[in-house]
Amino acid sequence: MAVNGYILRVENVTKRFGGLVALDHVTFSVKQGEILGLIGPNGAGKTTLFNVISGVYKPEEGRVIFKDTDITGWKPHKVARLGIARTHQIVRPFGDLTVLENAMIGALFGKRSDEITEEEARKIAEEVLDYVGLGEKKDLPARVLNVQEKKRLELARALSAEPELLLLDEVLAGLTPTEVENMLTLLRRIRAEKNITIIMIEHVMHAVMNLADRIVVLHFGRKIAEGTPEEVANNPEVITAYLGDPALALRFVKRFKSGVA
Repeated sequence: MAVNGYILRVENVTKRFGGLVALDHVTFSVKQGEILGLIGPNGAGKTTLFNVISGVYKPEEGRVIFKDTDITGWKPHKVARLGIARTHQIVRPFGDLTVLENAMIGALFGKRSDEITEEEARKIAEEVLDYVGLGEKKDLPARVLNVQEKKRLELARALSAEPELLLLDEVLAGLTPTEVENMLTLLRRIRAEKNITIIMIEHVMHAVMNLADRIVVLHFGRKIAEGTPEEVANNPEVITAYLGDPALALRFVKRFKSGVA
């Protein structure tokens, strides 16, 4: 059960790699049913944060609380069984397995991994593939899919785990403008129809600004801003750190306000 409406709380999380501080006392919360955007320049610590939440890394300081459970330092398979699934920035499906078999992996290692049968996993995977638009390609080897289809397969594998919280790592990267819009429509459906909370790392600014309810901004591992898309787009520290050139930033803000960005 979400506590006070929050499904995830990240409290003062710090992660170091030798002398490098990848995350510096990062704190934020995510409401159940919310889409939270996580943005920042390359090297800001976004994927490291996902790795901490999903159990790949154990933080040196701080806590990660999912619903009412402290999952700090849990192994990834235990985190997945609790109801957190993720996609990866670099999409690497099992190329020699079929599209269906790739999606089944999510179900077999997901929330019901201790009890699910192979036949049940197949049924879940087939339904999810239909949902994301890959049903007709379920029997093809995953290696033949194009970039957009591999992104959707990555999403399907995560959804097959039946998560309550979905971590999306640059799911829009490499897509054409039309493909981006189609993916945004799908993500809106996932939130509305499946009641799945989403945290998404994204560099396609117009997309995350138009999709997310709130935005958290990281820079050199530190949270520098949090708020609505418009609040973040107008934040001077974000403009300096993330958008760089003040003139470019000003043009972006004007386009965002006009609904073009």
